[in-house]
Amino acid sequence: MIGSPQAIAQLNGKEKTMTKLAFLGLGVMGGPMAAHLQKAGHDVTVYNRTTQKARAWAETHGGKMAETPKAAAKGAEIVFSCVGNDDDLRSVCRGDDGAFAGMDEGTIFVDHTTVSAAVTRELYAAAAKGQISFVDAPISGGQAGAENGQLSIMCGGDTSAFERALPVMEVYAKICRRLGGSGAGQMTKMCNQIAIAGLVQGLSEALHFAHKAGLDGRDVVEVISQGAAGSWQMANRYETMLDDKFDHGFAVDWMRKDLGICLDTSNEIDASLPVTALVDQFYKDVQKMGGGRWDTSALFKRLNALG
Repeated sequence: MIGSPQAIAQLNGKEKTMTKLAFLGLGVMGGPMAAHLQKAGHDVTVYNRTTQKARAWAETHGGKMAETPKAAAKGAEIVFSCVGNDDDLRSVCRGDDGAFAGMDEGTIFVDHTTVSAAVTRELYAAAAKGQISFVDAPISGGQAGAENGQLSIMCGGDTSAFERALPVMEVYAKICRRLGGSGAGQMTKMCNQIAIAGLVQGLSEALHFAHKAGLDGRDVVEVISQGAAGSWQMANRYETMLDDKFDHGFAVDWMRKDLGICLDTSNEIDASLPVTALVDQFYKDVQKMGGGRWDTSALFKRLNALG
C-alpha cells in the first residue's frame, strides 16, 4: 500500500523525488522517457523484452533492471509502460510474471502505448480487481519529443489516479491532460493520428505539385508555412522530404498499426473516415516499396515513384 505521508506527498508533487518507479519498454520513446525520470531523481527500475537493452540502459543511466515485468513493478508506486501493441501490453500487464502480479494495492499503472480503447478498458477492469489504478496515456511528439521531454500526453482514467501521476509525467511532457474516463486518452490519440495522416498526405502532394510546376520546394514552403498552411509536419519534415531522407522518425509500420485501430474504432462508433482509409492504403503502397521502417513522410516518396 502507498500509505506513508512521505509517499503520498511525493505522489502529489509536494516533493521532487519518488522512492520507486518502474518503466516497461525501452524503445525509441520509452528509453528516453525512463531516462528523464531517473535524471529527475526518481528511483527507476526498467524492464525490456530484450534483456541486454535493459541492462545497457541501467548501466548508462544509473537505474536498475529486472528480468520480468513483475519484478520491475515490485514495490513501485507508479509503473509506466511504452510497448508495441495490444498483445504486447497484455503480456507485460497480465499473467504470473506480469506487472499487475507485482503491484501493491493503491499503486498506479500508466500506459503510454498507442493501443485500442478496448484493451485499455479491459486492463483498467483487470487492474481494478487488484485495487490498482490504470491510466491510459498515449503520447505524441515523436522520438525528438521523447528525447527533449516535450511530449503531448493525452490521458484517460480516474481523476484521482491521473492527478497523482501528473507531477511525474510532467518530467517529459509539454502538455499532459485528462480527457475523460478509461479509454479517452486512446480515443484522443486516434484523433491525433487521423489529423496527422491527412496533413502528411497534403504536404506530400503540395511538394510534389511544386516540383511538377517547376517551383523550388524550399522557396514554396518558406512562403506558405507563414500562412494558414503551416504545420508541425511542414516545419519539421519538408527538408528531409525534399532531400529524399526517410530513415528517421515515426515508422510507416507503426502508423499503419495506429490507423488500423482508428478505422476499426470508426466502424464501432459509426464515424466516417474516408481520407484516413485512403491514406492508410497509400501507406500500404509504401510498405510494398520496402518502406515499412521509413518515416511517415515517405508518402512524398510514393508520389514521386508514381511519376
